[in-house]
Amino acid sequence: MDARVQRLKKLLVLQEQLKAMHELRHAGFVAGAIAAKQEAAEIADRFNADDSMSGLFPEVYQRRIASALAREDANLQSAGREAANVAAANARTNMVERNWREARGADERQRGDRERLEIIGHRPMKPGAK
Repeated sequence: MDARVQRLKKLLVLQEQLKAMHELRHAGFVAGAIAAKQEAAEIADRFNADDSMSGLFPEVYQRRIASALAREDANLQSAGREAANVAAANARTNMVERNWREARGADERQRGDRERLEIIGHRPMKPGAK
């Protein structure tokens, strides 16, 4: 196999791994945003409960709710950046895969041509033919 084809195959594997990493990071940020939103909702429910101590420490509840909502925003922004990275990685992966397929096809055609020329070169010559 041609060295270019092998390099492109290795690059394709690397691009697929990079894309998978960005997808995993994106999923992690989305999960973090969901968890932070749920935490904020749970704290708000406790704040509004009849038996809560929110009357004594309202600023603690409010600070924790604000912190959870800030984490949700930060995770959503990070998830957006990772979504852009996934799209870019996907485009690069598709480009490398297309180049690899083209190089592999050209390599196979060249190998076939060489084999045919070799077969033609090994044919016994007919007597009287030049």
